[in-house]
Amino acid sequence: MSNACRYARPLGPLPALGRSARAEVLGQVLVGVPSGANAAQSAREPAEGPAEPAGGVLVRWQMHADGVLTLEVTDGGAATRPLPASPSLTSRGGRGLSIVDQLASDWGVRDAPGEVTVWAALPARARHARRTGGDARSA
Repeated sequence: MSNACRYARPLGPLPALGRSARAEVLGQVLVGVPSGANAAQSAREPAEGPAEPAGGVLVRWQMHADGVLTLEVTDGGAATRPLPASPSLTSRGGRGLSIVDQLASDWGVRDAPGEVTVWAALPARARHARRTGGDARSA
């Protein structure tokens, strides 16, 4: 999510969500945040003419019956394809996709016209240890 907000172009204008759209967006969130591409440009250049409708990043999630949580972050793409990096010990960033790689059972990048989606499948069902008879809370 942070890479999408920091480096990528935003998606096109995000749709306005009314009460009737609640069922369609259950399990996903439209996040209207300035992306790195637009934020950097607007900081350098004064606004001329009418403002362009804000775009943003789309975040989706789905909990599957087998206990796997699928997360997706979709943005308008960037100059480079999302890849795990190998930052130095003193680097302030560059660890996000490496962390995703360690936590996820699977992850990847999907391209579509005008957008890029990074997705990850994470084992999310909690495994509880069986309590023993000596547990003070079970008395």
